[in-house]
Amino acid sequence: MQKLSDNPSIILASKSPRRKYLLKQAGLHFTVMPSNIDEKFIPISQPEIYARALAEAKANDISKKYPESWVIGADTIVLIDSIILGKPASKAEARVMLKRLSGQTHQVLTGYSICCKAKKKKFSETIKTEVLFKNLTDDEIEWYINTKEPFDKAGAYAIQGLGTFLVKSIKGSYTNVVGLPVCEVIEFLIKEGVIGLNRISANL
Repeated sequence: MQKLSDNPSIILASKSPRRKYLLKQAGLHFTVMPSNIDEKFIPISQPEIYARALAEAKANDISKKYPESWVIGADTIVLIDSIILGKPASKAEARVMLKRLSGQTHQVLTGYSICCKAKKKKFSETIKTEVLFKNLTDDEIEWYINTKEPFDKAGAYAIQGLGTFLVKSIKGSYTNVVGLPVCEVIEFLIKEGVIGLNRISANL
């Protein structure tokens, strides 16, 4: 984790290694400072609104401490048949989730929020991606559960990890499924003059 300076320009308010990886791959220079909000106090509403509310709460939490910085908050949820799938707490829960997703199309919703209190600027949005799973055999499900990859992932899978073999096709943003719609985030930061092409470095 990068050392937090007195006035970091951009802060990622998330401990997710996947979001950190995505922003680094996009050439962004930023500091990581995870928010510690208690998500149980965020009222559950329509999935799109709920994901966005979680992201806003995380961004706002860090922005209060560093009002001069641009803070990025995000939250990803998996939705199938109007049911939100969180992170499985046990093998049994992971098994139920993967069986439900098998052979079906589900939605991955990532709410993101970017704010700078000093400039009185805030933008929030929810991006949706459709994901189609292959038909999974019981042996495939058990193998994947035993890799332990499902246990800190919404919906019990990681598209960027071993779980890539579960996914037959996607419609929409791939990075959104990983955890952050990078295209939309970068577009906003450029539009606001936070970054320019000369401040994005290639990670070769």
